[in-house]
Amino acid sequence: MTLSSIFPSLLVVLYLFGVPLLVMRLARRWRWIERLSPMTVLYAIGLLVGNSGLLADGSVASTTLTAVGNLTIPLAIPLMLMGCSLRGWSTGLAVRTFFSGLVAVLLTTVGGFFLFRGAAGSSLSCQEFTQVCAVATGIYTGGIANIGAIKQGVGMGQELYLFVTGYDLVATGLYLLFVIFFGKNVFRWLLPPRTSSAAPSQQVAAGDETPAVRPFDAAHRRGTLFMLLLAVAIAAVSYAAVSLLASGSTSLLILLLTTLAIGASFLPAARRNPQSFDVGLYFVYVFCLSVATACNVRQMDFLGSLHILWYILFTIFGSLVLQVLLARLLRIDGDTVLVSSVALINSPPFVPMVAALLGNRSIVVLGITIGLLGYMLGNYLGIGVYHLLLLFCG
Repeated sequence: MTLSSIFPSLLVVLYLFGVPLLVMRLARRWRWIERLSPMTVLYAIGLLVGNSGLLADGSVASTTLTAVGNLTIPLAIPLMLMGCSLRGWSTGLAVRTFFSGLVAVLLTTVGGFFLFRGAAGSSLSCQEFTQVCAVATGIYTGGIANIGAIKQGVGMGQELYLFVTGYDLVATGLYLLFVIFFGKNVFRWLLPPRTSSAAPSQQVAAGDETPAVRPFDAAHRRGTLFMLLLAVAIAAVSYAAVSLLASGSTSLLILLLTTLAIGASFLPAARRNPQSFDVGLYFVYVFCLSVATACNVRQMDFLGSLHILWYILFTIFGSLVLQVLLARLLRIDGDTVLVSSVALINSPPFVPMVAALLGNRSIVVLGITIGLLGYMLGNYLGIGVYHLLLLFCG
């Protein structure tokens, strides 16, 4: 590598790791960034920079973007999952609600595959559409933590990945508008009222799940460094095991990372470092910025991919209808179903907002519990759906 290629690479690395940190800090000061979501802001920045010609040396920039993207997800998975403690979770209402939402999402993602795979004007192969279904399964049973992991696990291309995540932002935005303006009244009308509330010790104030930057402050650096080293160790063991046993299978790598990270979440040292989740979220943001920056919008076929948007809308609103029907059978109250649906579809950071909308802060713990269960199972389910649907591709 020559000096002429090292300097552009360093600039790209500084851009990829510096901009997400800046956006996370600004989100604490400017609430509109938090409402819009830092990931949306980073996608916009990445598309603007990537298509503006600011990255002069295309080949060097492209190599660096790919390298950083491949590095961040294997670190993000253990960091985020180690920040999700299973201790102290109830096994009653949370489990019933979670599995009703899980069944609803799986039925719609798999059913949507058969409805939309042969859509007129589609430029996707059957295998590529199974990748879309896999990522959708991971998103709507888990969240941000699962998107990049499943993308790598199923070998999805950068352009297709950007289509899916871009349309996801549109569809989940529409869903969130429905929740804000109609959700409270509709869910409480369709489902039984909530008859119990959490104890005061379980109540969490709205805003407590906001993406934070505290792990990067001086007071938390020792804990952050420890969790980073533990994540690197998990990634190294996973890479070594997969290289020896499965000739580099990416799907097995993601599943092994997930399993080891869940196991590590029970370690006392990991439980004492709750900032791990925020550091993992930061790496996911770095990954999102690298993907958006690498995308050439001028070469993207939007008309040929529009059926992806219809599939995502079908998955979100179809699973919502199914979840309500299952909740009526299981006699789950409207507040619980609404907060669990938002935790699965929009991810746990939106739970406090919905709790404030409902005037029911005691439901935050339950919503976060359901969302974290989704984070932990999302990779297994997404990759499992991918291999299942591949059987129908001939």
